[in-house]
Amino acid sequence: MIIRQVSYPRAALIGNPSDGYYGKTIAFLFSNFRAEVILYESPELEIIPSEFDTAVFPSMKSIAAHVGLYGYYGGMRLLKASIKKFYEYCRNKKIILESKNFTLRYCSNIPFRLGLAGSSAIITACIRALMQFYEVDIPRPILANLVLSVETEELHISAGLQDRVAQAYEKPVFMDFNEDLMKRHGYGEYHEIEPKYFPDLYIAYKRDLSEGSEIVHYSFRERYNLKDTSVLDAIESWKLLTDETYAALISGDKKHIGELMNRNFDIRKNVMNISPSNLQMVEIARRTGASAKFTGSGGAIIGTYPDNSSLEELKVRLGEIGVDVLIPKIVG
Repeated sequence: MIIRQVSYPRAALIGNPSDGYYGKTIAFLFSNFRAEVILYESPELEIIPSEFDTAVFPSMKSIAAHVGLYGYYGGMRLLKASIKKFYEYCRNKKIILESKNFTLRYCSNIPFRLGLAGSSAIITACIRALMQFYEVDIPRPILANLVLSVETEELHISAGLQDRVAQAYEKPVFMDFNEDLMKRHGYGEYHEIEPKYFPDLYIAYKRDLSEGSEIVHYSFRERYNLKDTSVLDAIESWKLLTDETYAALISGDKKHIGELMNRNFDIRKNVMNISPSNLQMVEIARRTGASAKFTGSGGAIIGTYPDNSSLEELKVRLGEIGVDVLIPKIVG
């Protein structure tokens, strides 16, 4: 039997980056890109490398370009860490796994290191494949925690639950990471949202802006730990924006959501360093009448647009600086 599991990139509508700081967010998956894991039984356990894991290059220029896009580590570390964490989870839960091995391979066309949760998509697909292969059921809130632990505990990547919750639920989700809830249950309060409630959205990204969430969040985490008042105030503001956006979505009031998204980014700009290229994307988008904020850690933006004419202008203006624009196909 060949097992195929897919997972999709995540876009944060509002609230980010408060998810790692007991905040609130709304996020969804979109199926314009995907990560896929294929697993089948074999005599030995084998992980087959993909293009991200290549060690053969035609020149120094090509290896420099490869590292710039994908970093120093491909997907192999994600899969190894996922398998280890899944094994430990089952052992701790006293789940007896059938004694059998497998071959695992993966592929992904999710733009890498642009704040679209491409890494956690690979991890989620991998753990789902293992769950199916060994017939293990893991509740969705726990699955999100397990995926997060692969990155934070095994690979020491700074990350929050938002991406993993959206990928575990495979539906737009309002997430409240209330500190008391998190400490009592290990996860927050999650409410699914129907895609029909969302306004018209675009996502734009530039591949050469890859930075990685661990870089973006490092200094913010340090300031949070030091109880920097500007950081704490920003997190509270993002929580209020998320509540306001959730209420607007549920009530059908789509017209004010773009304004709330703009405010989300403006608060972020006041407390985090924004690279000139990232800021340029946001500013150009707003000049066309669209709203704009980061989908995640940076490198990709999301926003609303007033009409098709504005959308076409947005595509032209961002295209002039090498930015691709797509209409997200919301999963769920």
